[in-house]
Amino acid sequence: MILEHRTYTFRPGTVDEWLESYRTKGLPVQRRHLNRFVGLYVSEIGSLHTTVLMWAYDSLADREMRRAAMYADPDWQAFISEIWSMDAIQKQDVMIMNPAPYSPGVELSADC
Repeated sequence: MILEHRTYTFRPGTVDEWLESYRTKGLPVQRRHLNRFVGLYVSEIGSLHTTVLMWAYDSLADREMRRAAMYADPDWQAFISEIWSMDAIQKQDVMIMNPAPYSPGVELSADC
């Protein structure tokens, strides 16, 4: 298993609008294609206007295949167009992480 850890930094005042659009339009498409949603977290203390989004995959090849299918989905393209027109995201960082063998969640299944 690998974990994709995405951190987004937003312009102040735009996080709530993005969260609602993601909940209603982006997440349903991603669940169809990516399948293993670990979670979405919003900063409360520290670096404000920040979210962390995590997805689990079996491997880098699994991630590549699933994301290619998602990018080809017209619903995803419509969501991305809407998001970019919001001009909300200031910065995006993506990390692919390998869990230590004794980490909780290593046994995550496709049912997550």
